[in-house]
Amino acid sequence: MAVRHGVRFRSTVAAVLVVAVGLVAGAVALVALLRAELTDDVRQAARARAEQVAAVIESGRGVPSLAVADRDEQFIQVLDADGDVVAASANVDELPALARPGKDGESRITTPLDEDEFLVVATLADAPDGQKTVLVGRALIAVAEATQIVTRLLLVGLPLLLLLAGAATWMAVGRALAPVAAIRAEVEEISSAQLHRRVPLPRGRDEIAGLAATMNRMLDRLERAQKAQRRFISDASHELRSPVASIRQHAEVALAHPGRTTQEGLAATVLAEDLRIQHLVDDLLLLARADEHALRPDRRPVDVDDLVLDEARRLRTAATGLRISTAGVSPARLAADPQGLRRVLRNLGDNAARHARHRVAFDLTQEEGRIVLGVEDDGPGVPAAERERIFERFVRLDDARSRSVEEGGGSGLGLAIVAELVAAHGGAVTVSGGALGGARFEVSLPAREDLGPD
Repeated sequence: MAVRHGVRFRSTVAAVLVVAVGLVAGAVALVALLRAELTDDVRQAARARAEQVAAVIESGRGVPSLAVADRDEQFIQVLDADGDVVAASANVDELPALARPGKDGESRITTPLDEDEFLVVATLADAPDGQKTVLVGRALIAVAEATQIVTRLLLVGLPLLLLLAGAATWMAVGRALAPVAAIRAEVEEISSAQLHRRVPLPRGRDEIAGLAATMNRMLDRLERAQKAQRRFISDASHELRSPVASIRQHAEVALAHPGRTTQEGLAATVLAEDLRIQHLVDDLLLLARADEHALRPDRRPVDVDDLVLDEARRLRTAATGLRISTAGVSPARLAADPQGLRRVLRNLGDNAARHARHRVAFDLTQEEGRIVLGVEDDGPGVPAAERERIFERFVRLDDARSRSVEEGGGSGLGLAIVAELVAAHGGAVTVSGGALGGARFEVSLPAREDLGPD
């Protein structure tokens, strides 16, 4: 089976590489430091022995005994001013000067004793018969052996440490990613018909728990969107069924009983129902564009008060028996889509006229950079618990505010269209209780003061 280079594998490799670099650097530094420390110990011992011999020579008591404890690891030579050997330890008594002091008073040589490397320290002594140079050499074999032992131990121990680090990282990352595997398995099982399912939430508040919570919130949104879509399709089908059924019913009656209806009457019925279908389809298309964020108002300077007065005149003609008041309308101008504002006014006006008992009132003011349009009626009003839901699609309230289409009611899309058009203009629409006792719909739009003439 091919190795899958996933997060677990890459994390383990990265951790092993980082640890390896650190361990190798530490090992090199350790060996170098150990070698330096041991070499310094050898240097100090050789210097102490050389100074001891130099002190005896300077005292005028002649050359002291140059015996050495270990003939293979140490030698002593005393040189005169010409560099000739005047005294030496027994192991080098027949050899010439083995070293010449360097600038720092020491040097390294390989002796003919056993071809080991020696560190030679030179010290000057002012004797009564002239200046002498004391050479003390000590073998560095102990330094080499110690560093070799440590190096071998590191060569064995470092791979084991890397293996342990890799295993620990593999296990730790595996445990950390276990909830991700559970989340992925659950998401694989979730289909469009099972959006009610949720991914398991791991304990804790780490990034994976945050991911699971985010995915559950996403599933919540998808479930709500799916339910809204299904409800929208169901409601649209229901609304379209009514005019289609009405046309079919009148057509069947006309075919079965030709004498009970006239051609003009049938045509008028079909035309009226067709207009209902056309208006509903137009509303559905507008809402579909809003869902796709495709509502882009064609903004131009608009006298909003003229549009309000036009709508009031239309209602006076269409809604006989209602008093339409425009006393609160004052001049206001803004950059907006004229057709969109007319649609907003018509939907609000029709809604108010549909539910009003005797009066409908329009008001329009401009304050603090915003234009506020109000439409009131003296009908039953909107309950406070329904004031947000009323702007949803296909929502028609019960009781007095829910007459059927045949009785003058709407399809339940008018206020939803108002909310979408107002939002496309950067405004907001709200509903509250009005001064007339019924509902007051208030539209707030941002105004611009730099508009020129049309």
